[in-house]
Amino acid sequence: MAIGYGTYSFFDVQAAISGPGGSFGLKGGNAAEGITIARVEDKDTMTIGADGHVMHSHHVARACTVTIRLLKTSPVNAQLRELYNYQDVGSVGWGKNVITIRNIMTGDEEVISGAAFTGLPENSWATEGNTLEWTFNGAIQSGKTGPLTVV
Repeated sequence: MAIGYGTYSFFDVQAAISGPGGSFGLKGGNAAEGITIARVEDKDTMTIGADGHVMHSHHVARACTVTIRLLKTSPVNAQLRELYNYQDVGSVGWGKNVITIRNIMTGDEEVISGAAFTGLPENSWATEGNTLEWTFNGAIQSGKTGPLTVV
């Protein structure tokens, strides 16, 4: 019996943001670099003793950063700017976004709650269009990679 490794396509990825002031998809004019989730700190600190033995300290860290890269012409930029402007008026709506990313074919799923804009993306006007990178700090990342069972 042959084991298949499957196929990946960004086309199968669904991403959305929901928070005070709006809820919408984060797909449409995505740059080739797509969406990245990066941890903020390690889950483990290893301390090495004088005799070579080690001690592991497990941290409950689940914070992350999320970067969404969009072509300058993507309509999602306008939606994110409106959401940013709405939330930027005070602390009541700040840091309450939920970002959900799913791959419907592989079963991957990430949910980032307590997400806040880090600020507006850098923007330039030049001969060639650029990409805008929207970055969020997320308080809690949870999810899964792939299906629970292999078919």
